[in-house]
Amino acid sequence: MSNWKTLLLRIGEKGPEYGTSSDYKDHIETCFGVIRREIERSGDQVLPFLLQCAEQLPHKIPLYGTLIGLLNLENEDFVRKLVESVHADFQVALDSGNCNSIRILLRFMTSLLCSKVIQPASLIVVFETLLSSAATTVDEEKGNPSWQPQADFYVICILSSLPWGGSELAEQVPDEIERVLVGIQAYLSIRKNSSTSGLNFFDNGEFESSLAEKDFVEDLLDRIQSLASNGWKLDSVPRPHLSFEAQLVAGKFHELRPIKCMEQPSPPSDHSRAYSGKQKHDASTRYPQRIRRLNIFPANKMEDVQPIDRFVVEEYLLDVLFYLNGCRKECASYMANLPVPFRYEYLMAETLFSQILLLPQPPFKTLYYTLVIMDLCKALPGAFPAVVAGAVRALFEKISDLDMESRTRLILWFSHHLSNFQFIWPWEEWAYVLDLPKWAPKRVFVQEILQREVRLSYWDKIKQSIENASALEELLPPKAGPNFMYSLEEGKEKTEEQQLSAELSRKVKEKQTARDMIVWIEETIYPVHGFEVTLTIVVQTLLDIGSKSFTHLVTVLERYGQVFSKLCPDNDKQVMLLSQVSTYWKNNVQMTAVAIDRMMGYRLVSNQAIVRWVFSPENIDQFHVSDQPWEILGNALNKTYNRISDLRKDISNITKNVLVAEKASANARVELEAAESKLSLVEGEPVLGENPAKMKRLKSTVEKTGEAELSLRESLEAKEALLNRALSETEVLLLLLFQSFLGVLKERLPDPTKVRSVQDLKSIGVEDDKSSAMDVDSENGNPKKSCEVGEREQWCLSTLGYLTAFTRQYASEIWPHMEKLESEVFSGEDVHPLFLQAISSALQFPLQ
Repeated sequence: MSNWKTLLLRIGEKGPEYGTSSDYKDHIETCFGVIRREIERSGDQVLPFLLQCAEQLPHKIPLYGTLIGLLNLENEDFVRKLVESVHADFQVALDSGNCNSIRILLRFMTSLLCSKVIQPASLIVVFETLLSSAATTVDEEKGNPSWQPQADFYVICILSSLPWGGSELAEQVPDEIERVLVGIQAYLSIRKNSSTSGLNFFDNGEFESSLAEKDFVEDLLDRIQSLASNGWKLDSVPRPHLSFEAQLVAGKFHELRPIKCMEQPSPPSDHSRAYSGKQKHDASTRYPQRIRRLNIFPANKMEDVQPIDRFVVEEYLLDVLFYLNGCRKECASYMANLPVPFRYEYLMAETLFSQILLLPQPPFKTLYYTLVIMDLCKALPGAFPAVVAGAVRALFEKISDLDMESRTRLILWFSHHLSNFQFIWPWEEWAYVLDLPKWAPKRVFVQEILQREVRLSYWDKIKQSIENASALEELLPPKAGPNFMYSLEEGKEKTEEQQLSAELSRKVKEKQTARDMIVWIEETIYPVHGFEVTLTIVVQTLLDIGSKSFTHLVTVLERYGQVFSKLCPDNDKQVMLLSQVSTYWKNNVQMTAVAIDRMMGYRLVSNQAIVRWVFSPENIDQFHVSDQPWEILGNALNKTYNRISDLRKDISNITKNVLVAEKASANARVELEAAESKLSLVEGEPVLGENPAKMKRLKSTVEKTGEAELSLRESLEAKEALLNRALSETEVLLLLLFQSFLGVLKERLPDPTKVRSVQDLKSIGVEDDKSSAMDVDSENGNPKKSCEVGEREQWCLSTLGYLTAFTRQYASEIWPHMEKLESEVFSGEDVHPLFLQAISSALQFPLQ
């Protein structure tokens, strides 16, 4: 990398580029001297790289702003082009709804104001344009209140930029900035404070309870107002421009041209509740709230960090996580060395965990945060590992109230995290969970962690890791292998079924075709033993052949999948097939999930069959004590959703290719027509058309482009037909899913006249548990230790939690079918209010 690029990239950091100095003023002066000369040689390269640095290393924006202010003193034309580029990029970001670019570029423009580069009044105009758009959006007559998330985002962008330039605005244009803040207060008075209970980490049990609490926008305004009343003084934003104030004051201001905000879709003309809800969901998806505070540590751990400083550090951390997601070590390095004068390990841990557990979904996969936390533990060995451990302990204490989807992510993260640190953890601290009932959330959490660890390692290794709490071995998965029913025992005569299994195995080893196998089964086994025995023999034998490894399993399914398809052509028989798979792999949860997932991938079982099997009696009793049924259900729904997403992507790509092909075909025809209309001499005689060779080539081109266009159109029609079919199947699947949830919950939920909320359900569980605290555990004959919630109530809480999780996760696919779901599932007289509350909180939409 060129020297000037390295200086720009590493400004403000401790490193060889700037010698031993860590002073911002020295760094800026050094960088300014080099960049000033470089602009004369290659200004066209400097400008885009400087903008890229400012946007992708936004915690250094004050440094870049000051550098640009100094450049403005000597090269106004370069800075004018830079300001125009910033404005153009900002307008593009507004038009495309690029949230991160909008927020960062507005912060950058505010910082440029501090360096006397941008006219304060023109920045105020940008603020007021955004604020006007927000106010219009939430106006029921002029706008579309369903798109309030967009309006809130614009207001958040204004407020979040003020820590970087509020002091200068208050000094230079006090009346105007006061007018903006008053306008924001007026906006808050007309917007609706909508419930976000379905996105909370911890279940407070009430859909309406969060309406009385301050939401993120109101809380941020309070922090900015406190900052203003404190003279705009804060510790977390460096102000290097003050060291050059005497020089910068001579710079020329540049004007920002007016901006135009993107218009939101028109509100539904027919006042459809479902369509209005879908618009709100689309807006929330496009303009998501980037953080929800976790607050798992006591206040004294934050070392008196002021609220506005906490917000700024959160912004720094989230920006680094977003822009450096492709280089985790750089990411961890920047996160560990933010430009703030106070310690922030606890805040950093809370922010990272808030992203891992963020609902409806985090910006990145859990794996990314796992790697970043691992690198931070290595970069800050004396501080961060203990903080992470403290966060885990704090979350463990609240695990019974943690959202089910967040709990699943926490399990995945923690098991993977421990695998990177030799599975070391003080398990003796949690050994007491063995005294809790098998359905207690803490016990289930520890059990699932250990089972995930076995997947990442091997059974003996995990047993060794818990030797300080060896009793926890009870929670490890069984060490035994597959449950093969037709194993041969020495000295015993083969049963007829064992002989048939051995014969089937021999045919596989001889590599007989699936067709031959089907004929043999239909002629030899089925007529004598009937369907159930035939299915058992086939499934047990083929799975046993494929049990050595994942590759063996895939090979068996690819080679003999037709056998399963022939035996189980409908959902009823596929449910029996899944039951047999579960029986064979009953000692290995992972292989059960993998086998079923692969079978669905090869279309040997349908998603509807998987839903029916998950809600069959053999699984229902496991809903609150194991994640296995939910993992398999989630895999099936995820695969269904991915198929639809892939089809939509294919259709989008083919549509673009059709447009290109149309243009190429039209150009070829125009060229041919032009050639045909020309007069040319052939053997001295004038003839209409160019020479025959060229005409032949042009006609061939027209034919080829036409054929290509036709082929693409046929492909597009085929993909659209597949998508329509998939959407129809999805509607049936969703109806079945919600009807299944409704059916099992109806049987176990208490009378709705006694239980109207989750808190009521927990209260009933506590009362029942107190009255039966010394009941004898039927499994071991020991008296049960008192648990907060009884088994039936915990089953209901777990099932309702997963209902909320699946509804929230697949809301995008649910909304197009909402009217049918409301009419056929959600509107019955016997629908329990807790069932409706779970769905309402997940969709952020009140059901009638």
